[in-house]
Amino acid sequence: MSKIFLISKKEMFPIGLILFLTLFRLIPHPWNFTPIIAVAIMSSFLFRNIYLSLLVLVFSMFIADLFLGFYKGMFFTYASLFFITFVFFSINKKINAKSLFIFGFFGALIFYLISNFGVWMLSGMYEKNLDGLVTCYILAIPFFKNTLMSTIIFSYIAFFANNFYKEKFA
Repeated sequence: MSKIFLISKKEMFPIGLILFLTLFRLIPHPWNFTPIIAVAIMSSFLFRNIYLSLLVLVFSMFIADLFLGFYKGMFFTYASLFFITFVFFSINKKINAKSLFIFGFFGALIFYLISNFGVWMLSGMYEKNLDGLVTCYILAIPFFKNTLMSTIIFSYIAFFANNFYKEKFA
């Protein structure tokens, strides 16, 4: 078996933590108040293997989407999460309690830009010109607030839960 998919005991808690966070997508919540961006950021921090980070992210998203249903803009959602994971994997050693707020903001911003571009492209709600794209982004601003708050909250929950686990059990 290839080394890229071997899972150590040390990685079992982070995998469980990511899957637990993903379950929050399945419970009723305000629009865009989900842990998916935090999952992308924290999977890049919790795993030292980019393939495992992406595998856990895709698996957790896909399982949740099996229950929630598939939708037109899935490509843009998944693409933004992949991009966030790659970006933060390259700087994961810099993630700490102080930087997590800034990283959460940039992760939410990346998601906002990519996913709403997908809404503009696929929905038919907006004209396919610059005015339509700008309108789409403006109308999505209220959703960004929930995206940002949930990203920061769930990122800190995962960060401190992981630190607590490492101190007490690892």
